[in-house]
Amino acid sequence: MSSPTTPRSTRSKRGRDSEASSPASSKSATPSRRSARGTGSNPTTPSRRSTRGTPAKEDVVSSPPSQRRRMDTSPLAQMPTSPPTGAPKDLDTSLFSSPGASNKGATGTSDIDLSSPLNYGTPSSRGTPRTPGGGGTPIRPRSDIRSDRKLRTVPVGSDNLDASKATSEVSSEVNAGPQLVIWGTDVVVSHCKEKFAQFVQRFIDHEVAEDERMEGMDIEEPYYLQKLEEISLIGEPYLNFNCEHLRQFDPDLYRQLVCYPQEVIPTFDMAVNELFFSRHQDVQLPHQIQVRPYNCERTKNMRSLNPEDIDQLITISGMVIRTSTLMPEMREAFFKCYVCQNTVTVEIDRGRIAEPTLCQNCNTNHSFGLVHNRSQFTDKQQVKLQESPEDMPPGQTPHTVSVYAHSDLVDKVSPGDRITITGIYRATPLRANPRQSNVKSVYRTHIDVVHYRKMDVHRLRQESNEEEENVVRYTEERVKELQELSKKPDIYERLAHAIAPSIYENEDIKKGILLQLFGGTRKDFTNSGRGKFRSELNVLLCGDPGTSKSQLLQYVHNLVPRGTYTSGKGSSAVGLTAYITKDPETNQLVLQTGALVLSDNGVCCIDEFDKMNDSTRSVLHEVMEQQTLSIAKAGIICSLNARTSVLAAANPVESQWNKNKTIIENIMLPHTLLSRFDLIFLILDPQDELFDRRLANHLVSLYYQSAEQQEEEFIQMSLLRDYLSYAKQYIHPTISEDAGQAFIQAYVDMRKIGSGRGQVSAYPRQLESLIRLAEAHARMRFSQVVEVSDVEEARRLHREALKQAAVDPSTGKIDISILTTGISGAARKRRAELAQTVKKLIQEKGKVPTLKYSKMFDETRERSDALITKEMFNEALQDLQDDSYILRTGNVIRILE
Repeated sequence: MSSPTTPRSTRSKRGRDSEASSPASSKSATPSRRSARGTGSNPTTPSRRSTRGTPAKEDVVSSPPSQRRRMDTSPLAQMPTSPPTGAPKDLDTSLFSSPGASNKGATGTSDIDLSSPLNYGTPSSRGTPRTPGGGGTPIRPRSDIRSDRKLRTVPVGSDNLDASKATSEVSSEVNAGPQLVIWGTDVVVSHCKEKFAQFVQRFIDHEVAEDERMEGMDIEEPYYLQKLEEISLIGEPYLNFNCEHLRQFDPDLYRQLVCYPQEVIPTFDMAVNELFFSRHQDVQLPHQIQVRPYNCERTKNMRSLNPEDIDQLITISGMVIRTSTLMPEMREAFFKCYVCQNTVTVEIDRGRIAEPTLCQNCNTNHSFGLVHNRSQFTDKQQVKLQESPEDMPPGQTPHTVSVYAHSDLVDKVSPGDRITITGIYRATPLRANPRQSNVKSVYRTHIDVVHYRKMDVHRLRQESNEEEENVVRYTEERVKELQELSKKPDIYERLAHAIAPSIYENEDIKKGILLQLFGGTRKDFTNSGRGKFRSELNVLLCGDPGTSKSQLLQYVHNLVPRGTYTSGKGSSAVGLTAYITKDPETNQLVLQTGALVLSDNGVCCIDEFDKMNDSTRSVLHEVMEQQTLSIAKAGIICSLNARTSVLAAANPVESQWNKNKTIIENIMLPHTLLSRFDLIFLILDPQDELFDRRLANHLVSLYYQSAEQQEEEFIQMSLLRDYLSYAKQYIHPTISEDAGQAFIQAYVDMRKIGSGRGQVSAYPRQLESLIRLAEAHARMRFSQVVEVSDVEEARRLHREALKQAAVDPSTGKIDISILTTGISGAARKRRAELAQTVKKLIQEKGKVPTLKYSKMFDETRERSDALITKEMFNEALQDLQDDSYILRTGNVIRILE
């Protein structure tokens, strides 16, 4: 057995009955790479070979070629360019292939490069999927762990495959033969392989997390054997395993995985493939199974990553802010000599391709050229991960880290996703000059992803058929619980009480926010030329300060994982939409998305909505109606999806709501923006003694009630989140014929309210809002059909919101014109009457070319019974000027007719 201080490499280890080797060479001292990784320090490097004459002598260790190249002063021997015909005699070939030979034909052997850790081979044109005449499932390169060199495939279809070898204990016979160990440690590769096979076959998890459960799962059976059965059924050759399970089963193997993932993970792959194909010999897979660990105990914050973590397995969490396009990465280069047409393939080594300089066939220097269509490439993508707001220390700016995804992990996440990644922390040198080999002392770091896991697995998807891999799977028990909850007659009130339970009353406001979370059904009429109709509901909360508007926004933001929270004063137009920035690595202009795009299929909460400037609010017009965001900046012209619901809160200009003014005058928002809100709620402080006493009693009860009492009264947030997510995925209500007639009658009744007094009380946008509200109410009941009761509740809620926001203070009547045109019908009528009074007064003056402004204002006030302000008089003069009747210049009024 080699000492723990052996240099880290894949090497041969001889048993006690092995033949004598060459005399031992002198030992060379090497410093320890990292004392925390191995079982001891590295004071010396063992000799390359020593003759073992008696059992009392030390174990004989043969150094790998890479180590001999470091110690020898003799000229370097040329490495073979073609695979050897057979395996070395002193190498245990059982580490790389199944024990038995296949009856259908043995898998072709590949060369084993001992100068690198356990590595996979790159695919070639010969690595086609298994056919009846072939004997192996092709190996796929593991670019995520940089294991790209060639090993043998696992033979499949053999009758002599015996999985019991994988579960047998480490015997003395294994110790007697040559063994591979990890460079710099005493970790034996075969031991890792056998231990992981035991883990797969024996580990039983009685407390499986809900998101890790499988259909028909038996908690009394080995968990990962059931996962292999699932792989055989669905045909996805990936085994995700929880590192916490491995730590409970074998802490030493877990430590080896964390410290040496590049060497240990391929060993796990071999163990799983041997075990799988021994049980399922006739299963067709695209390639051999790859193991993907996650939930590493070394969960790191981005700020705590340091050089000790380099080349180790880490787990960090954050929010995706940018994803690059697909980048092809060369894994195997194909060179051809232009003189003699000789061909050579060169594999990637530490991210570089070494171009051959001398042709071995014709001895011509620099005659090789790269043939791209014969070279092998893999997919690669760069992902920018930003620190989550909840992980940031106070007063600090968020950190970002570069993440590289390979092969099937490409395009698995999108900007705005909150994810937890497990990968290998890397450090790459930077050259001071591309033409020189000198590198800078400061290295650039990144993470090679091994596994993605979305933290918001319950993200509220709008349509379940958009991305099948993002659809949340529920257990039968959970679905039954949700369906039973939906059948309760008071489900509407129970869910409304669950929205911000600490806030007193405001029942209709909570119901409106609840329907906003459910949303309507998305309709696409692109084929008929009518475009897409939005299904998201927009809600505006306005009123006196201190009425819990911001708390409602914070609760919704915490409830909906895919969403953003921003403040009006701290937001800019580009911060909400998108902005152009220069990539520091490529120096190219890239598009960085903002809050509205990041909250696609979520809720964007905007506080202090009235504090936004006009340029910032102007970008919301397209988002709130068309659900898209058009960008034309710096040569980048595109249209981004922004299918987000907007929940905004605004305070009045005078710090307290003035009941004598309209909503436009109170919050000073343009009517074109207000008309895009489906529900506008007014939250006022009633200043009533009875209300104050009830409110104080509610607030005090929050402090002395126990947590158990509060949980009994309200629905838990996890259950509410599951209820919302399940409804948005599987419930898509359609309008019945009776409900359609109810919509028509409701719209006609709304129009009749203001027709008698010359006011408009409804527009087609109000009808669309009713439809969305009714669909959301039907979805809340888990009903696939919108019924008349849904229309009645939508009409009631819409009417309650209009009573608060669209009431003319002068008449006390609902006038939707306040929201659509910014002025009520009564105010417009008074303005027209005043303009006619001024015109009549001018006509009585006779043919006078000019009039004094102050004199006309005084005479108009004397003739009118109602109070006339200067603003009203100026508006009347503006109407006459628009009709080309007068022309006002300063304090002089000129008559044009």
